[in-house]
Amino acid sequence: MKVLLKADVKGQGKTGQVVNVSDGYARNFLFPKGLAVEANASNMNAEKIKKDAELHKKDTEKKLAKEKAIQIGNTEIVITAKTGENGKLFGSITGKEIADALNEQFHIDIDKKKILLKEHIKETGEYKVPVKLYAETTAVIKVIVKA
Repeated sequence: MKVLLKADVKGQGKTGQVVNVSDGYARNFLFPKGLAVEANASNMNAEKIKKDAELHKKDTEKKLAKEKAIQIGNTEIVITAKTGENGKLFGSITGKEIADALNEQFHIDIDKKKILLKEHIKETGEYKVPVKLYAETTAVIKVIVKA
C-alpha cells in the first residue's frame, strides 16, 4: 500500500515522502498514530498545496528581509554613554542597547539576537556592526558611541 508520510518514520522515510508499506503496518500502526495517510489524489494534492504555501511564505520573508537590509544599511546610530579615562565606558554597549537605539531613532524593530557583536563595545568610537536578517541576508550598520 502506498502511503504519504505526515511525520518522520524510522526505517521508512521522511515527512512528505510517498512510500510503499504493507497493508497491516499502514492500518495498524501508521494510520492510528497519525504518522501517515493513504496516498490518494486528494491527499497528494493537499500536500502539494501545503508545500507551495511554505515556499511562498519563505520567499515573502526573504523579500522583506532584503528590503529591511537596504533600509538598515544606510543608518548611523548614535549612542551616548558615560565614560571614564581614555574613552573607556562604564559598562559596555551590547546588542540589546543597539536594538533599542535602532528602534528609538529609526523605528526599526530588530531582535537583539540578530545583531552580531563579537564582543561588547567598551570604548567610544565608530563601529561597523553586522545584522543578520535572514539566512543569506546581512546588513551592516554604523554605531557611533559618544561620551
